[in-house]
Amino acid sequence: MSDTISRGPLSIISGRSNPKLALAAARVSGAGELRSCDIRRFSDGELYVEVSDNVRGHDVFVIQSTSSPGNDYLMELLIILDALRRSSAERITAVLPYFGYARQDRKTRPRVPITAKLVSDLIVAAGAHRVLTMDLHAGQIMGFFNIPVDNLYAMPVHLKYLREKFGEEDICIVSPDAGGVARARSYAKHLGDASLAIIDKRRSGPNEVAEMNVVGDVFGKTTIIVDDMVDTGSTLIKAADALLDRGAERVVTVCTHAVLSGTAKTRLPESSIEEIIVSDTIYHADLDNGDLPWLKRLSVAPIIGEAIKRIHEDDSISSLFDIV
Repeated sequence: MSDTISRGPLSIISGRSNPKLALAAARVSGAGELRSCDIRRFSDGELYVEVSDNVRGHDVFVIQSTSSPGNDYLMELLIILDALRRSSAERITAVLPYFGYARQDRKTRPRVPITAKLVSDLIVAAGAHRVLTMDLHAGQIMGFFNIPVDNLYAMPVHLKYLREKFGEEDICIVSPDAGGVARARSYAKHLGDASLAIIDKRRSGPNEVAEMNVVGDVFGKTTIIVDDMVDTGSTLIKAADALLDRGAERVVTVCTHAVLSGTAKTRLPESSIEEIIVSDTIYHADLDNGDLPWLKRLSVAPIIGEAIKRIHEDDSISSLFDIV
């Protein structure tokens, strides 16, 4: 801990998107319980936010995933940040376990926005002094912010589970597209130099895949598809079928963010995917009752909580990026 910088008290506030993760992270960080924040909705739909506790001079972390309903939770985050700024908080950190709009990070055709950049600007304008997030869809999004950004990884949590369950098997790590090869290669390296395969997919539109080809040898192997998120599940389901057609023994998937939109929650359990391993960056109330045979949820609260603690103490968080 630095001897020259003395931060104000550590305070953690949660929006309504993922209070369970926020509370767990707050306890790991040493902050204890969450600070009280009153969030209500007027009859016309407008949001009202009041920070109930005094935060003047505090080092405040706001934990909010901009998951579905993304627009509501994003607006909620912005209003909380503005309320803290006007309450004279010393420093405000936006903690985004899941950063919505991350897939709109570039212009893919004329007359379309770069919405990830717009959202980044809004967060800074609302009062954030720094951002803490996890497994961004594209690393270049960190450059959209003109404030410090720490992009954590759920890989250590996933690797521990994969080693325990599949460590003795013949594993092939699969990237669902060319853009995810670096991520898949890193998983393969840390799982005893497992083999690597790539899905060559051709999209016909958003969330629509027209064609899939497997590049690599998957015959007789336990294939593990690695991606940053699972949304509608269409890509994963088609990828799993393609791998089994090529002789894979079974298919498991690892995704940090369980978006699970549309019919994903009914289609995925009926698919040929044996197990879907996700983190708890996105909260689903309807999946919170008991264990589900098709879904394994691993908590990233220890990583986020430890990062918050170290940022508050102006200590290095680089060791949190080390994969063992």
